[in-house]
Amino acid sequence: MSISFTPVAFAQKAATQEKKRPNVIFILSDDHAYQAISAYGSKLVQTPSIDRIASQGAILYNNVVTNSICGPSRAVLLTGKHSHINGYKLNEKQFDINQPVFSEQLQQNGYQTAWIGKMHLGALPNGFDYLNVLPGQGLYYNPDFINSKNEKVKYTGYVTDIITQLSEEWLSKRDTVKPFFLVVGHKATHREWLPAIEDLGYYDNVNFPLPSTFYDEYTGRIAAQKQDMTIDKTMRLKEDLKVHADYDSETGYNPYKGFTPEQKTAFYNYYEKKVSKEFDEKNLSGKALVEWKYQRYMRDYLATARSLDRNIGKILDYLDQHGLTENTVIIYASDQGFYLGEHGWFDKRFIYEQSLKTPFVIRYPSVIKPGTKVDAVVSNLDWAPTLLNVTGTSVPDQMQGQSFLPLLKGQKTSWKSAAYYHYYEYPKPHNVPPHFGIRTEQYTLARFYGPDNAWELYDIKKDPQNLNNLYGKKGYENITSTLKAQLKKEIVQAKDNEALKILEGDLSSTSAR
Repeated sequence: MSISFTPVAFAQKAATQEKKRPNVIFILSDDHAYQAISAYGSKLVQTPSIDRIASQGAILYNNVVTNSICGPSRAVLLTGKHSHINGYKLNEKQFDINQPVFSEQLQQNGYQTAWIGKMHLGALPNGFDYLNVLPGQGLYYNPDFINSKNEKVKYTGYVTDIITQLSEEWLSKRDTVKPFFLVVGHKATHREWLPAIEDLGYYDNVNFPLPSTFYDEYTGRIAAQKQDMTIDKTMRLKEDLKVHADYDSETGYNPYKGFTPEQKTAFYNYYEKKVSKEFDEKNLSGKALVEWKYQRYMRDYLATARSLDRNIGKILDYLDQHGLTENTVIIYASDQGFYLGEHGWFDKRFIYEQSLKTPFVIRYPSVIKPGTKVDAVVSNLDWAPTLLNVTGTSVPDQMQGQSFLPLLKGQKTSWKSAAYYHYYEYPKPHNVPPHFGIRTEQYTLARFYGPDNAWELYDIKKDPQNLNNLYGKKGYENITSTLKAQLKKEIVQAKDNEALKILEGDLSSTSAR
């Protein structure tokens, strides 16, 4: 199905009404690491479109998530509540659409609302005038979309381009009398990292440096020792790195199923004739093989991210071309962080820095000063209250986050000193045990439970890579006690009874000794 749209004429009356309350576009990607964004100091790539938002607005350096996994992160955005409260702790479940979502408050305040692209909640929530979303993870090429009427429509092309085109189409056909809220939900940069055809091989001449922790031995960290998310052992040659990929498989999941002849030829010529040929000729083993896999992973991941940044630029250009820039808040964020070889890993899940922190940049002309930097610890629990605050919409009492708009404005305000985290999905797919904890500006304290009971403590100012577990070490008794008390306070405030029971058991056991 082809996509076409006709630009809407912008009447003076519409422009006047839209100026009263800002429009909002929230661009939300999947698994895009802050380490792969030049605005965050990355030396790996240049991301001019994301950097453009950051330089013209604000960048958050300590934006963390409450549960580092795809669907649950989006559920936190929609509800402003922790996973144990909104009920969506794990992927591939069904979001409870009967609970309130913040987009309903926006509708009641006169906003027209839309979500286009990846949602990954197993259900279509209320609060949106228009939905056109990928079923589940969706496909990178020629994907199906499901609309508000639960109709399935297939589009031909690359998913990142299609999502942008559908978003521009909706913007052009919207009611210009009302302000709008739009989520542009990208599939990129999710595994298996299929780049756009025009980006195939873009980084082939780049030899990416190994992270300093690539050969981490996980000393003093039981959970890290037992995970199953290494580039060495977990990353698959055929499925992830496309070495001798099976383009014609009729069994199981096949991301190439439905490729057009032109798409299939492009992939075959690149991955079979070049990448697979190189792999066969090198006949690698040991560290040489692991490091080859790392280079292939980075080249595919960053090529996939390249089209993401390009399409963000298209949205920015659309706003400029249609006179919407000055009264539109635009945000770019990812649903969580991601490992780009740190600790020898890919994926996310852990409370450690690369998966806990996620990029967040925001532009709000005449309200947020260009070049604003926010170092305070903010979490995705705060996203919904902030969006409501930005639009002049009341924030429901049941939301557990708070608006950080004052921080974006550079105002002096009392702000929380910690963010609370709780991860659940175990043992599949990556054998990361459940754990909860807090992240402050200086420390991360975590309690792992399930297969093994263990505490971990990191001074992230001295040890940003989370290598040196300080828990139980001499000289850290006082800070550990203080952080445990703070953790208990956060657990009680979050109403996380499961974690509270575990923590109180630990504290009573300690006092008994």
